[in-house]
Amino acid sequence: MKVLILGGTRFVGHLLAWRLVAGGHRVTMFHRGTRVVPFADRVETLLGDRTTGVLPSLIKGREFDATVDFGAYVPGDVEPLVDTVARAALGHYVLISTGQVYLLREGCPRPAREVDYDGPVMARPEDEEGAGQWDYGFGKRMCEDLVSHEKSHATRVRLPMINGPRDPHRRLEGYLWRLLDGAEVLLPDGGERPMRHVFSEDVARALAEMLCNERTYGQAYNLAQDETPTLREVLERMAWRVGAPAKLVPVSTAEIEAEGLSMRAVSPFSQRWMSFMDPTKAKSELGFVHTPLWEYIDRAVTAFLGHPPSDRPEGYTERRRESELARRVVRHG
Repeated sequence: MKVLILGGTRFVGHLLAWRLVAGGHRVTMFHRGTRVVPFADRVETLLGDRTTGVLPSLIKGREFDATVDFGAYVPGDVEPLVDTVARAALGHYVLISTGQVYLLREGCPRPAREVDYDGPVMARPEDEEGAGQWDYGFGKRMCEDLVSHEKSHATRVRLPMINGPRDPHRRLEGYLWRLLDGAEVLLPDGGERPMRHVFSEDVARALAEMLCNERTYGQAYNLAQDETPTLREVLERMAWRVGAPAKLVPVSTAEIEAEGLSMRAVSPFSQRWMSFMDPTKAKSELGFVHTPLWEYIDRAVTAFLGHPPSDRPEGYTERRRESELARRVVRHG
């Protein structure tokens, strides 16, 4: 196949490109050139910033069997491509979306199925973080709506929080540093809320396998793991894996906020804006199979221990304040 990848030089797109190149496919990558691509000598590179409107001119007259778009966040990112998609110049167009499109739905069930997308959208929150998250989800919904008809030869892939090596948000890594530094680890609201994420390698494999599958045209799919662990269970497993005592201290969200700490930095798996999706459709129609949760957690820990980064993730600078809060909570019991 001739495959065009829009964006995606950091995480899942990086894995997808490697998989396609290794499989003998011809890959073209469009990106801004801000990162070194290790397989650059084996792919064609198109450099540019899509917000400047340069993308249509770069692909004019080209024909691809499939296109995977990791970089569409607002309608303006997709609108220039709609006519191109209709002419099949981009072939099978796969739009990478997010489970956050469900979080905007009023009364959306947990777990959310693909059919739960339709319905009234909640009002934009007034707080800064909520407004930003709402904007992200609403932008993705509008991108999806532009290509949701079957004639577009488009597939929408909705992803929850993605875990694995090379995660640019460094979420699992942030927890690992906290477990390894010997200080107490905050467990927001007891860490009992169930989560359903997905492993990065599973997403890359599923994307590669669905390319040019006509059954997926006009469809949307949730790619997610089956397991629904709690944060406590994940941290206890990682602590056991590295041989560290799990000094987990339950603390309320209100106490974290009163301390002026960011929940996103302290515990990214405890955010309010974290989707919880049902993967049944992808399993039944695409044969989606995911790596068992504890296996991929172990693989992520192994990768970290083998090559620990020289710096710390964003938010770790407030680590001292986190441990001070934990000690106060323990003292006042």
